[in-house]
Amino acid sequence: MATGLGPLEVRVSKSQVSFRRGRGFAFLWRPGSYVKSTVPVVLSLALPYEAASPRFKQIAHPSPGIWMHHLELQDSGELDAEVEQWLREAYEAAG
Repeated sequence: MATGLGPLEVRVSKSQVSFRRGRGFAFLWRPGSYVKSTVPVVLSLALPYEAASPRFKQIAHPSPGIWMHHLELQDSGELDAEVEQWLREAYEAAG
């Protein structure tokens, strides 16, 4: 899904996979590494606004112009058109 957005850099670390375009715009990480959780993976998206959706587990505002949205994913079927749109918006805002 992310590779179809355009030029980007993928960084893999011990704790996460980050997708960057100038700055990070999407992050995949295992919550069980940090807190007790049965959720397999979290997709965190850096959007330029607060997206009002009940799908997000948590939304944080770490700096001006960036709202970090945390989406718990149980399986790949949850990566639908809505998530793709948020990913595209995060990508465009990062450039």
